[in-house]
Amino acid sequence: MERLDFIVDLVEERLVRGGLRWLANFREIRRDRRIGEFTIPLYASGGLEERGFLLSRVFSALVTPKYKVHLLIYTSDAITAKLLRRLVISCKDSFGPDDWIFIGLVQARPFEKTIRDAIENLADERVGIVAYSLESREEPSSDNLLGRALRRHLKLGEAKFEALDPVNYVKSFTIAFLICASLLMLLSPILRAVTPVHLIVAAALSIILGHRIYKARYHTILLLDDEGFKLWRGRDVIGGEWSSFTDVAIYITPKHELNLRLFSDEGSVDLPLSRVGLPRRDTYRIIRNLISEADSR
Repeated sequence: MERLDFIVDLVEERLVRGGLRWLANFREIRRDRRIGEFTIPLYASGGLEERGFLLSRVFSALVTPKYKVHLLIYTSDAITAKLLRRLVISCKDSFGPDDWIFIGLVQARPFEKTIRDAIENLADERVGIVAYSLESREEPSSDNLLGRALRRHLKLGEAKFEALDPVNYVKSFTIAFLICASLLMLLSPILRAVTPVHLIVAAALSIILGHRIYKARYHTILLLDDEGFKLWRGRDVIGGEWSSFTDVAIYITPKHELNLRLFSDEGSVDLPLSRVGLPRRDTYRIIRNLISEADSR
């Protein structure tokens, strides 16, 4: 089902962009990996070690546990408690005894009580499970440390994409610096002389004020799920359901920015792919199929 594949594609995109780094530093991603009797649509592995500057790496090497971390996304029309039990056993047999295992389950139908209880009452502290139903939008999770962390960060029902826009960020900083410089000029009779210290303070305030201006006016966030989208441009927000649209096209703006243009009877809406860093081809294919599927329902 296209909606199940859509969830898998969104999780993969978030992994590539480092969106799940609060769970672990995932370094390897595989599609359709075989684990025991199961073919896993999306598998990622990594560890808890920090990447970055030398001090953070040294701290990580001395303090952070060397656990290997596995993330699996498994999809099906319906998942039973028996199937879940076999999946957990296959993972435990395939991975190390001290490894952490995160399992995300996505199914089309609502959850039966048996599978919901099996997830919530999971006793293994090295396995965390979160599940999501496309039909009922339920999201049960295992009541342990890994399960709660997975539920907080994975969010199978939606995916948020955003990226820093350097041009508008510099513009916001420039606006803020001009405001601070104007204030310095107005206060110059009181200050008697503008010193380098005053300029440093003005620059520091410009960074803080510029960041607030950027967030309030320019920062773009795109939230996608299997039902529709929400788009924030600063404080302005618009949204829509896939069933409201009839077609989609790739649109290049006069500033050579890449958008997906969604067409409906009321007009069109542009999703700024280049602003949020989403790939053109995969996003176009997924959203086109979601619109087609919504029209056929």
